[in-house]
Amino acid sequence: MAALDENWQQRRPELDAIFSSTVPPLERLRKYCEFGYRFQAEIREKHGCVLGCPLFALGSEVCTQEDHRLQVKIQEILEYKRKYMETAIRDAHAAGLVNAPDPAAKSRILFVYYQGLQTQARIQNNLDVLKDAIPGTYELLGVKTPEPAVA
Repeated sequence: MAALDENWQQRRPELDAIFSSTVPPLERLRKYCEFGYRFQAEIREKHGCVLGCPLFALGSEVCTQEDHRLQVKIQEILEYKRKYMETAIRDAHAAGLVNAPDPAAKSRILFVYYQGLQTQARIQNNLDVLKDAIPGTYELLGVKTPEPAVA
């Protein structure tokens, strides 16, 4: 648990910067997807394979143990991460960029999608899977991409 706390305290400032309210909401989500790709690329470089989200990997292993303290700590950290998304979605909705009257529900859907990509990248040992994160995020949020300019 101490290692989880320490790792979270190291990662949190970067997430605070990515999800700063001074950054436009859709840019926050894009930067988060880019951060996840970079993180997995670093892991692959160091360990030789894509490992996905360490919290999901560990959480799925410890969830059946009798001592649930580790499971609770993992859920707590994951909830912090989901809340970052929720705030960005709430701000995007307020700005009229997406239709998300229930940003908590939308963030849960988006978080599960994103973690599914991380897991799929791990299973396939393929970083390219994570390239779907940004377009998939925008699709789930109903973000309209600009039409190509007519020449």
